Amino acid sequence: MSNQDLQGRLQFIQVAERLKDTLRSSHTSEGRQESVAEHTWRLLLMAITFSDLLPNIDLLRLLKICILHDLGEAVDGDIPAPAQAGNNSKSEKERRDFESLLNSLPAHVQTEFLSLWDDYEYVQSQEAHVAKALDKLETLVQHNQGKNPPAFDYNFNLDYGKRHTDSVPLAAKIRSLVDVDTAQRAIEG
Repeated sequence: MSNQDLQGRLQFIQVAERLKDTLRSSHTSEGRQESVAEHTWRLLLMAITFSDLLPNIDLLRLLKICILHDLGEAVDGDIPAPAQAGNNSKSEKERRDFESLLNSLPAHVQTEFLSLWDDYEYVQSQEAHVAKALDKLETLVQHNQGKNPPAFDYNFNLDYGKRHTDSVPLAAKIRSLVDVDTAQRAIEG
């Protein structure tokens, strides 16, 4: 392993740090806007917390997919789900942004990372199904837990990502619990 190889990997890690400053529309329980990196951290926490209830899942693959799924947002930011309706180019742009972050990595690592990103985006494996479902659930949990602006639309969340959460039996069970909180927040809001 050469110093150039190591330097390229370090450069990738340094560029990925931008995700810490890339904000989402979600708010923390204290009212601070959440970063994409914080969302990703809790998605990973959910994956390992529920992993024993997900038979036949390759946990390492699931974790890799989860850690990489939003990394392209480090370039041009996050687009909130309500604003994504009809935006077919979001996926293509985010993939190009993701690719641009990988330039300093060895070719075989770039290939692996792009393959994992594509798996998530196009939901090709069982691990991708679980990652998509948990990603939606993490967002819903954060919205219910967060101190959101007064006009926050909790009703939108009652349908948000449902096709993904319904595709994984465990996620569907978790979703039913989360939806109770979401419906309550909608009534209160």
